[in-house]
Amino acid sequence: MKLLNSVNISFFIGLVSIFFFTGCSSKNVDNDYNKFYKNTNNSKINNSPEMHRATMRPYSVFGIKYYPEIAKIGDRFEGIASWYGPDFHSKKTSNGEIYNMYDMTAAHKTLPMNTVVRVDNLENGKSTIVRINDRGPFVSGRIIDLSNKAAHAISMVGAGTAKVKVTVLGYNGEIENSKAPAVEVIDTPKEEKIEPFEAIEIKEDNIVVTTPVSTQIGAKVANNKSSNQKIVGNSKVAIQVGAFSKLEGANKVKKDYQNKYPSKIVEYVNQNGLYKVLIKGFSSEQDAVNFRSTNGLNNAVIIK
Repeated sequence: MKLLNSVNISFFIGLVSIFFFTGCSSKNVDNDYNKFYKNTNNSKINNSPEMHRATMRPYSVFGIKYYPEIAKIGDRFEGIASWYGPDFHSKKTSNGEIYNMYDMTAAHKTLPMNTVVRVDNLENGKSTIVRINDRGPFVSGRIIDLSNKAAHAISMVGAGTAKVKVTVLGYNGEIENSKAPAVEVIDTPKEEKIEPFEAIEIKEDNIVVTTPVSTQIGAKVANNKSSNQKIVGNSKVAIQVGAFSKLEGANKVKKDYQNKYPSKIVEYVNQNGLYKVLIKGFSSEQDAVNFRSTNGLNNAVIIK
């Protein structure tokens, strides 16, 4: 009986310890970040409207076009993290700062500059919080490039990479700041060819999607009875392949994907002044994940 009680007591203490240290760990990570940026000279960051306008423009690297976009607080992304250090130390970052590999910063391909994110190492449970001040990593499958200091914080320097979860915590360099940068996402100029996440030929047509999703599904099936095309699913899962402040840019990218993936539904939706281009017609989230991987859309976002 005493042995049983001892086991129960030990089990209870173990559970309490897990919750206690998990909570403390989360709180300490937040405190470490705030102390680093608010109580030191690191709080002097470049947060000018001019910088945000410049860094929110679409850009191309290695033939792939990227569309910077404001994410919502709490949005989460999973993928591979890497880190960069000596080769870039003391050089300019994308937002004009001087890169310091001993600062708690990171590079991301599309998040606004000075977005604050929490990075959880899914391989060892360690966490850190960083501020986005650069663009990258431009390697397939990788979602964030950490500074040397941040990589040390989650014990991934030796391995070089780690599977992580990235959670958006705030804007403008502050965890509690929920006000996104007051800058629109700018499309490419009118005369420039609009390219989605991979370069495909622009083919003009007169299709404009204005109907709700359910109506569009029915219309797509009805219009394609004479072909071998089919809709593979009608779940609410979608892949977002672009976001534009102007309808023209969204419409061009929508047409590109309609031509390339005729068995899927491609449409744009207007959310908070942004036209977001979505690929739909998936039977499940895993179906969408497989489609994204198979078609090289690694930089696209899955929406549930």
